[in-house]
Parts: sequence; C-alpha cells; structure tokens
Amino acid sequence: MATLLSYHKDVLEKMHDPSTSELLLIARGLGMRRIICKLLQIYDSPQNLVILANASPEEESAIGEELGIMGCRNPGLRIVGFETGRKERQELYKKGGILSVTSQILTVDMLTSDMPTHLVTGIIMLHAERATPTSAAAFIVRLFRERNQNGFLKAFSDQPEHITSGMSPLRTIMKELQLRKVYIYPRFHQEVIECLGRDRSVLQLTIDMTEAMSEIHGAIVQCMSTTLSELKRSNTNLDLDDFNVDNVYFKSFDILVRRQLDPVWHKVGPKTKQLVSDLATLRRLLTYLLSYDALAFHAYLETLIESNTVNEAGNARQNQSPWMLTDAANIIFKYAKERCYIMRKVNKSPPAIIDVDEDEDALEAMYELEGLRPDKPPQKKEPKRPSWLPQGMEPVLEELPKWSLVAAALQEIEEEMVRRSSQLTSRDPGTDTILIMTSSVRTSQLLSEFLSSMDPDAPLGSQGRRMMQDKLRLYLWWKGKLAERKQEGKSGFALPDGKKNQHQASSGNIESGNGEISEALRRKDRERQAKAASRRRIRGGAPAVQSRDLTATSTNGTGANAADAIVVDEAETIANFLSSQADSLLGIPDSGFSMLDFGEDFDSHYGLLAPEQTIVVRAYSDDSDEQMLAEIQPRYIIMFEPNLDFVRRVEVYKKANPGLAVRIYLLVYNNSCEEAKYLAGVRREKESFERLIRERGSMLNPILEQRRSGDPDSLMKIVSTRIGGGRRDISTEPSRVIVDMREFRSSLPSLLHAANLVIIPVTLTVGDYVLTPDICVERKSIPDLVSSFNSGRLYTQCELMSAHYKQPILLIEWEENKSFSLDTIAEVKSYAKASSKQANKKKPTAQTEATVASPMIQSKLVLLTLTFPRVRIIWSSSPYATAEIFKDLKALQPEPDPTKAIVIGAEEDTEAGAGINSAAEELLRSLPGITAKNVKHVMNKVGSIRELCELDLRAVQEILGVEPGKALYDFIHRGERKTNT
Repeated sequence: MATLLSYHKDVLEKMHDPSTSELLLIARGLGMRRIICKLLQIYDSPQNLVILANASPEEESAIGEELGIMGCRNPGLRIVGFETGRKERQELYKKGGILSVTSQILTVDMLTSDMPTHLVTGIIMLHAERATPTSAAAFIVRLFRERNQNGFLKAFSDQPEHITSGMSPLRTIMKELQLRKVYIYPRFHQEVIECLGRDRSVLQLTIDMTEAMSEIHGAIVQCMSTTLSELKRSNTNLDLDDFNVDNVYFKSFDILVRRQLDPVWHKVGPKTKQLVSDLATLRRLLTYLLSYDALAFHAYLETLIESNTVNEAGNARQNQSPWMLTDAANIIFKYAKERCYIMRKVNKSPPAIIDVDEDEDALEAMYELEGLRPDKPPQKKEPKRPSWLPQGMEPVLEELPKWSLVAAALQEIEEEMVRRSSQLTSRDPGTDTILIMTSSVRTSQLLSEFLSSMDPDAPLGSQGRRMMQDKLRLYLWWKGKLAERKQEGKSGFALPDGKKNQHQASSGNIESGNGEISEALRRKDRERQAKAASRRRIRGGAPAVQSRDLTATSTNGTGANAADAIVVDEAETIANFLSSQADSLLGIPDSGFSMLDFGEDFDSHYGLLAPEQTIVVRAYSDDSDEQMLAEIQPRYIIMFEPNLDFVRRVEVYKKANPGLAVRIYLLVYNNSCEEAKYLAGVRREKESFERLIRERGSMLNPILEQRRSGDPDSLMKIVSTRIGGGRRDISTEPSRVIVDMREFRSSLPSLLHAANLVIIPVTLTVGDYVLTPDICVERKSIPDLVSSFNSGRLYTQCELMSAHYKQPILLIEWEENKSFSLDTIAEVKSYAKASSKQANKKKPTAQTEATVASPMIQSKLVLLTLTFPRVRIIWSSSPYATAEIFKDLKALQPEPDPTKAIVIGAEEDTEAGAGINSAAEELLRSLPGITAKNVKHVMNKVGSIRELCELDLRAVQEILGVEPGKALYDFIHRGERKTNT
C-alpha cells in the first residue's frame, strides 16, 4: 500500500467530504493517483454508487490494481465497457460500489434512466483539463446536476500547461464542471517543499557529445531557426512573435501553430504547410540523434532524402523541404555518414611486396653481438576483415557516449554493492536491483541489447562493437534489398530495428506482419513498373528537371541534392557487392538464433535471479511508475534521459520509505537540446502554475444555472409571430430530438441538450437524427462525407431516408474554428477519387490534389441531388450552428415518436424473424454493399440468397442503390466473367 505523505493528507482532509465538490490541480509526479485511490477507498461501500469518469483503459487497470492492494476487493473497481449489456449494467448500478464507465455509455445510461442518477453518491472526474463546452465531461456534469443536486463531483488534473490558453481558461473549466472551489499544489507549494525538501542525492553525470554529434546537433538547431524565421516571414498576419526554438522542442508547438493556421489553412500555400511539417521533422531528428544508434539515424536520414525527392505517386516532388537545400543540411548528412563508415577508393593494382626478413636477421645478429635481448612487444592481432563487408568501406561505428557512461555507472554501482554488503542486513529496506529509465521503448531495447552484448574489457567507445557490427550487416542487407526493389519498381521499406523485424522482412513480410502485401501497395508497384517501362522507351530515360531554382541549387553541391547523389552512388556500390555474395551472407546473422548458453552454474531448476544480478530497463510512463518503484524498491536508479516527472516520483518514493538510501544517476549531454528541453519544461510548468494562481485570485465565481428535467421554460413555444407579437403557448410535451446511439461520439448531442432540447438515444436504422415525424437528418463530418462517397454508403442512406421520410436532409458539418470551405477536403487523405479506370490513365500529383478533390466532391453532390431530388443539403459551419439550425427546423412542428422511429427501416412484422435462416442472414451481411442498415430491406425484397444472385444488375441497383448494387453484382458474377474470358 502506498504511503501517504503530509501534503497528501492535507489534500484528502480538504476533499474527502462527500457534501463538497472541488477541482485539484497538482504537479505531475507528486502522487495524484494515490489521492484518487484513497478517495475511492473511503467511498467504497455497497450503500454508495461512485462513478469514475474519463479514465483510460490503462488508468482503469492501474487504479483497480492499486485498490486491490489497498484491500478494496469485494467487489472493488468494476469496469463497464461496450461489451457489458444493458441489463448487466442496470444490475451493477443497483449493487452500488465503485464503477468506471466510459463517457459514451455513461451519457446514454443517464439519458435513458438506466442509471439511477438521483441515487449516485458522486463522480470522480479525471483529466479535468479536457473540459470544454463541447466535451463529453461537460455533458455528463450537466446531466448529473439536472437530477442530482446533492452528489459530489471531484475533478483532478496534473496538466497545468493545458489550462493556460485562451481567455480565463480556469474559469471556463470550472463553469463547465459547475465547481466553485479549486486547490492548486505545484512543486513550490509550501507544504510540498516542507515535506519533500530539496533532494541532494541525485548525481548528475554530464558527458560531451562526439565531434560528429555536436556538428549535427548545431546544424539541426540552425535549420530549425531558419525554418521558424521563414515561417514568421511568410505569415506576417499570424501571432508567431512569441515562438522561438525552445518552443519547437515540445510537441505542443505543432498544435499551437496549427490552431492559428486552421481558419486559413486552405488559403495557406504549400510552402507554409511544408515549413510546419519540417519543424516537426527537425524536432524528431534532434531526439533521434541522442537516442538512436549511428546506423539507424543515418538510415532515417536516407529515407528523408528519398521521400523529399519523390512523392507518393513516384514523380519528382514539387515542393521540397527548404532546410534540405541549405549548407547546414549537407553538414548533417555528411557527418551522419562518417559516424557509420568511410568509403575509400579501391586500388586495383597489387601492393608492392617488401621482404623484411633480411633486415630482421641483421638486427638479431647485432643484438646477439652486443649481448642485448630486447623484449619484443606483444604484437596486436588485427581483427579479420569480415567477408560481408564491401571493399573500400572502413567501418567507424561510432557509439553513443552515454553507453560508456552507463557501463561506468554500473561498474561503480557494483563496487558500491560490494562495499555496502557487510553493512546491510535483511531488515534494511530496498533491493540491489538496478533500475534504468529511458525515454522510449525503442531506447530501452537498444540499451538492453548493448548491455547484453557489451565487452567490459574493451576501451571506452568500443564496448558495443559487436552489436554495431551486427547492425552494420543489417544496414547493408537493407541497402541491398532497397536497390533490388527499386530496380523492380517497388516501394521501399524502413530499416528493421531488430532481428525479429529483420526476419519478417527477409521472409517477404515487408508491408504487413502477416506476410500479405496489401492490394493498394501491389497496385502502386504495378503503376510504378508501368511508368518505369514507359520512361525507358523514351530517349534519355531520366525524369525532367523540376525547376531552374532547384537546378541552380544542385550545382552548388550542397543540401539534399548533393547528399542524394552520394547516397545513390553508395547504394549502387553496395548493391553490386552484395549481389556477388552468397545468399547466406545476405541473410540474418546466425548469432541471433543461436541457443542460449547459461553456463555450468545455471541451476537445472529454474528460479529467480538474485537482485544484485538484475538490471531492469524500462521506459518512462505515467503514475504507474510509482507502483513499479514500490514493487522493485531499487537502491540504484540510472536515468538515461532527464525527466522531471520521474525525478519527483523518486522524491516521493524516498520520502515514503524512510531509511532507504537511494542513489540516482542522471545522465545528460553537455550543451544539448536535452538539457535545454528539461529546463524549458520546468520553466513552462512554473509559469503555468503562477498564471493559474493569479487567475484564481482575481476570478469571479461563475453563476451556475439550476437546470432540472421538465423545466417549464422548455415547454414554452412560440406559436406564431403574427399573434400578439409572438404569443407563447405552453405545450404538454417538451421539445425533443431522437438521436442514434452512434452519434454520441460527436459533440452535437451535448450542444442540443444545452439548447434545452430533450435527447432520446435509440438505435436508428434510417438516419442519425429525427427532428419531426417527417424530418430525418443524416449528419456527415468532412472525413465521414469523403469515406461515405468512396464506399457508396451515402447513396444507400439517402435512398432509405427518401423511402421512409417526407423531408430527408443531408447535413454536412465542418469543425469549429476551421475554414468553412470545400477546399479543406483536399486535406483528407482518402479524398473522393474517380473510377479506377480513369485513375489509371492519369494519377493526380500532389500539386493537383487540392484542385481536383473539391470539384470531385461537388460533382458527387450534384449526382446525389439528381438521383434523390427530395434530399435537402444543409451546410453547417460548426456544431453550434447545427444546434441552432435544428431548433429552427423544429419550430411549429410536431414532436417525433421514438417507437415509430425505431421501427422505420427495420422489419415491421414482429413475427417475420421466426422463420429466417440465421446462417443465410449472416452470409448476406458479409456480402459487399450489404450493411446493417439495409440488410432488412434486402430480406424484404428477396426470399433467398439464390434469388438475389439470379437478379440482373438493374434489379440489384433498384434494391441497394447504384454504387452498392454494382459492387454486389460484380462480386456475385466475378467467377462467370473469368470463365467467359
């Protein structure tokens, strides 16, 4: 059980009262999960019904495990997911206790009264920073307060940086969650400082980067500065003055820039879009430089060069990354290659033979006359050159400096264990297990591979030589495979990061793990082969130069073009060499599949390793690291990269285990982005907390509306604007909207509820929203509209709406704060394409996609309106506008009947399902063009699968629609066409 510290107890003393509701903002790493679990333990009782909301699956399992350790096992935390049936959920709610429910299920159960909302003791809400007017959290709180004014709401957040954007962000969150109290606990809180103090047991080990790494690091930072300056210069109308290189180190920078560019994103030129993408690429390069091995980093750069030269269609790229055309980029590519190997010219003339035997005999005779017997220095045996290494290639195989630092730290820890072994007893807390924390899973795997193959007797910088040679062999195999696939006109693949992935790649499983290449990639390969064959028939055979500017840049010999030429030459050299080698040399190193030899000392009865022989390498995680520290109880911790959250977790771990001496090694590169990012993160968090504290001091408490179900104001309706200036009458039934269950993933039901409309969730066969007995609405967001056109699903949906409703409506809804224009469709990757025959004739390039996608969608919409003339199309700029449109459409109209809306489109005869063959229905559902919404319609039209197969194309299209009918007909008669041909 996790020990509660003094500030934990102070927070619990303020928040444990079930009659109060409040918000807690606490710094990451200070033990927020301990507070949550303790509160849940306090409220754990069959007489209480406590809901845990907004928890991810990982958080649910971790909190449930922690509660089990604390003794809450009967029944403990129960998780309600999509696999839990309606009746089972109702039984769980009646039994009480602690339940973790997904937001969508919780919303639906509150609306349908499956959950006794008035009997809920309270809600514990995680991730309060996500509460916005359109969020599911705000919808849940609104529904909860309508029927329950006495239950508590405890909201938690450890992301202060997310509550600093916009006007009064803290007030907005408190208003949406209907809270009045907020407690803020940063690391510089007085009680936290008095409890944790200042930790002086952290031993910071700094090491300089190698010369090549320093050059690459400086060049990447220079490229980032140049790209950011160009972005500011190209967009003077945007507020980008406060952005600097320190902001680019964080992923949130992309979100901030995109948030400012979203309203005008369709007007932004391709250069600006490329600059935004380049900043993210450069940030990844900085991270990979300090965490990837030299060969993996070089391979990643080569893939960047290839992708910057050729687009997805196989044509020459029109908009290249500007940073790749600079001198700094040439420095990056040059030193990245020199960290791996050096290519020398091969002298084909035989070397001159010098006979030194006579000189050695003369020296021996002279030494014998003088009576001298000099000791011969031990001759170093030069390592034999591997046969798989191409001629002229001199391996450098530079290792990361931190690897040798880890080896030195492990050596020091081992000596410290020996020294302290006589002083420690079995009663002393902690174990001698060494814990190494890294920033990612890939870094953990790489470090584990280094430690398992490390040569401790080798000098510093070459302890992982054997591992690097294996990686060089893998890299050469990858280069050879790329050259083969390029000659065949096939697409490339990334460098495998391990022997398992290499085995999959060598066996042909390059595109997919199950050994099958997708049809899309096969089609792309065929198109490239056809294009290459047609180009070979043209004199010259080389692609045309893109522009004069690029030609001028390439003559300077700098940037990506010069590097690309070098890469191509080396690839051809390596491919020619590898083609002459035996297949066994191109395969997988045999060392990876040899049997493990544990030695003679290994016990035949398998058992646990001793703690002093165990090294745990793990990536940083969330609050689950606290549980890991409590289970392992390490005395020695090595932090491969600095992490502010984990440093605080170690502080809490040490304070919770008095008498435990923990030694922490923090490894940092000197003058690197690693150190700058760590300090910038500390500064950002401190400034965020200071801003929140100032806002709390001057914030006015929001006036919370008292909403209750059946509010008389919701029954007031305007009968007519001509009678008495808009006389209001009281209706006997409230204004309601019938909503399909699947629509609760969007924010529109929440906004409709906020507009005083009663939401009735049901499973609809036809449409998404039923406003009146005659009006049915099918809502489509932009990505959904594109995918519906591609699959032909939209034609079926419009056909069903036209058949059952007098006023079918297609609602096309844009996202809030984004451009209200069809030009944004070009940003959707699966944009509506022409037929396959037309697409094969001329594939749109990256430059023409934006100009082609919008007219395609417009032409599809025109065809849709011509096919279904009664379907009305409504364009909505945001969900807020949609809510207003729905209210206008419902004015002076009767209310819909939920029971009739459910039956529409489904089987109306309740006894019809008794004689249906379930196997035949399952077969029918698996056919293309058949969906859950039209399967009943098809079963009404045809009596059997055989009867469906005997219909002609026109009859099938009359039942299913044009596109789905053609898809089904082609699928059924595909074998007949092959036989006829």
